[in-house]
Amino acid sequence: MAIYELLVPRTVLYGEGSFSKIGEQAELLGTKALLISDDVMVKAGNVETCRRYLAETGMDCAVYTGVNSEPTDIHLDEALAICKTEQCDVVIALGGGSCIDTGKAVAIMMTNEGHLRTYFQNQQDFQDSPLPLVAVPTTAGTGSEVTKATVITDTAYDVKMMLARPQLLPDTAIVDPLLTLSCPKHVTAATGIDALSHAIEAYLSKKAHPFTDSLALQAIELIMKNIRLVYRNGENVQARNEMAYASMLAGMAFSNSSVALVHGMSRPIGALFHVPHGISNAMLLPAVLDYTKEASIDRLGEIGQALFPNVSYTKKEGADVLIEAIKQLCIDLEIPNLQSWGIDCQLFYAAVEKMAADAIQSGSPANHPIVPTAEEIIQLYYTCYEYEFESTLYKK
Repeated sequence: MAIYELLVPRTVLYGEGSFSKIGEQAELLGTKALLISDDVMVKAGNVETCRRYLAETGMDCAVYTGVNSEPTDIHLDEALAICKTEQCDVVIALGGGSCIDTGKAVAIMMTNEGHLRTYFQNQQDFQDSPLPLVAVPTTAGTGSEVTKATVITDTAYDVKMMLARPQLLPDTAIVDPLLTLSCPKHVTAATGIDALSHAIEAYLSKKAHPFTDSLALQAIELIMKNIRLVYRNGENVQARNEMAYASMLAGMAFSNSSVALVHGMSRPIGALFHVPHGISNAMLLPAVLDYTKEASIDRLGEIGQALFPNVSYTKKEGADVLIEAIKQLCIDLEIPNLQSWGIDCQLFYAAVEKMAADAIQSGSPANHPIVPTAEEIIQLYYTCYEYEFESTLYKK
């Protein structure tokens, strides 16, 4: 019988108001925190609220709020410098996936020498344990608060460095759905489809197992039920709750079974053309599922059957209806294709060979049900550039 492994944070606090527990959780791990966040969280008042919660338990903190939507090695170096100067011994990451990924990188590089690039290119192991990390997500999408992965752009080579190591798993995740209420409409769509991509790829991955299957299917069902609701009304607390929970489940799923082709192709688009990660995933997902369908009828069909339990679909019918449902979702969430995003055609076509090579180097396409060649990935990029999200789901 196979042996299955499930790695998750040691402590997970989930629920409305759980953010208020940040002080008592952080003081279990250290004496002085580096709070990593961004300007959005500053303007929302969440950084000051976090500092107040920490002060109530007597914990001092330094603050770095220079992260943007695509974290880079520059952000990492800036945050590291503050962490060292201030002699912080615990890291708190407050924000979306970019802030949490930066927090992971800071925590591990505080105790290990060299450049993060070395650990990415050479798949070198980290020698020492990281500083303790508390992750507090403010979007329902990346699931980074419960994963062992981080993605940081190497600005010298325009490559997104994706590292997956057990040491990158946060010690504590605090998931408070109320923090997502102020999330803008376009970010809600992007992060929501990111979570959906995580769950679908976790289910399709060659590394999937019964634990991750259960997490992924539940996440997919919750996202498809709630994502339109939060897109139309960001103050729908119940739907925000279910999206935050689904994002966490999807994170646990893909952290333990891995993502696949969509994420492998998405990272180079973000690195070269600065498309937000969730949007680039959404741009790719329908076309990649079309490409995948014949090789993974059973798995795609099982997802379709789970989404529509009151209809007796065959596996093939379930796969077809799933892909159509994803296309319709992209239409409803106003997802653009690469061309309408404004990416220059000549620049994009000139970059496809590098993007295909970078996608393969990431390792994610190797987890896909059908492992594509570089030429097949190039053709998929061409397809996605002008892809029309036309759905027949509601057509007679």
